Amino acid sequence: MTTAQRQPQPELTAGTVPPSAAPPGPAPLWDRRFTLYFAARAVSMLGDAMMPVAAALAVGALYGISGVGLVLGVWTGTFVLLVLFGGVFADRFGARRMMVGADLVRVFTQGVLAVAFFAGTPPFWLLMAMAALAGAAVAMFLPGVNGMVPLVAREPQRANATLKVADALAHLLGPALAGLLITVTNAGTVYAIDASTFLLSAVFLALIRFAPGGVPGAAARTGRSLRRELRQGWREFRDRTWMWSVILIWMVYGMLLFGPLVPLGSALIGDRLGSDAYGLAVSFLGVGTVLGGLVALRVRPARPLAAGAVAMVLYTALPLSLALGAGLPLLLAAHAVGGGALAFWSVMWATSVQTHTPPAVLNRVTAYELAGSVSGIALGQILAGPATALASPDRLLLVSAGAGLAGCAALFAVPAIRTLGRAAPPAGGPGPS
Repeated sequence: MTTAQRQPQPELTAGTVPPSAAPPGPAPLWDRRFTLYFAARAVSMLGDAMMPVAAALAVGALYGISGVGLVLGVWTGTFVLLVLFGGVFADRFGARRMMVGADLVRVFTQGVLAVAFFAGTPPFWLLMAMAALAGAAVAMFLPGVNGMVPLVAREPQRANATLKVADALAHLLGPALAGLLITVTNAGTVYAIDASTFLLSAVFLALIRFAPGGVPGAAARTGRSLRRELRQGWREFRDRTWMWSVILIWMVYGMLLFGPLVPLGSALIGDRLGSDAYGLAVSFLGVGTVLGGLVALRVRPARPLAAGAVAMVLYTALPLSLALGAGLPLLLAAHAVGGGALAFWSVMWATSVQTHTPPAVLNRVTAYELAGSVSGIALGQILAGPATALASPDRLLLVSAGAGLAGCAALFAVPAIRTLGRAAPPAGGPGPS
């Protein structure tokens, strides 16, 4: 805290509107709040983008496909178990405070793994323990990501698309850097860099300041029981047919498409084309994500989820190219197309959730949708290794491609998803400091 900011600053939640009214007219995106938030997310996303490659290559070299699936599955499973509590705590204590604490926990977990890899071969129990602790930290972190966007940006779609471009650039640079570092040094370097990104993220988030004043409803929320707050979040989630319908589809996607993709895809590409090719393929996923984010900055469809569902049809090119043993040029093109499709959907989805959910319960509703969608990914990751005893990885990825197309058809079949329109921006929403 600077000298000019020695007075205590109250923590805002997603339901808080800064008391100082913003000047009328369009507000610039890059004010101090959003710039700091963008910097925090961008630097941590770079470290995150390196981790799948580090896990797939470093853990896979020591413990095989099943080892990769179990480590990723424990991380994801712990997240699913705890994310609902993360949503409640973000609404109670403020999204920013929870995010800073989670970042500091991940500095510890990634630092421990860095030391372990530098020292030699990490025991499998240590990999599992740090994966569980990191998953718990992310469960406290991610519900606040959605809730923070309306607090730091007046136009959620622009902010979401800009953050998605940063995510894309991270996935463009991170995987290739991770593959190179593992080749010339070892995985410890990747984990050490990841730890430093979380430290920087915590610093940037801590520097965000909101206007002084009360937090409407905070005392009432903190006086409620945990069960009551969870039930309120569930009611808000359940009452939105479009939301829970998408999450049901995403649970199937997680089990059959997203979950198996990293363990199976990394093994197939690594065996056929080498570890460098896998890092390059994930980087091209980032190229596509950049393009998808840029498109989402410009295109404002009247029915965002319907437009996102059209884009998701193209995502099936990714598992299909892996299953059919495509050569490197076609493989890279499929990753780029898949990245663009998923980025466009992600912006449409995040903006719909943020603009169709009451701010006071946004973090809890976000926690429910995260728990549902990610639970399928955890199962898919854990079962990827055992499933190879029943079918070859390429046949399993053919199933993934079929599931992707079936999911798109299901998205269009639900009227509440297909017809959901854009929400009007709330009057008096948070503006720049």
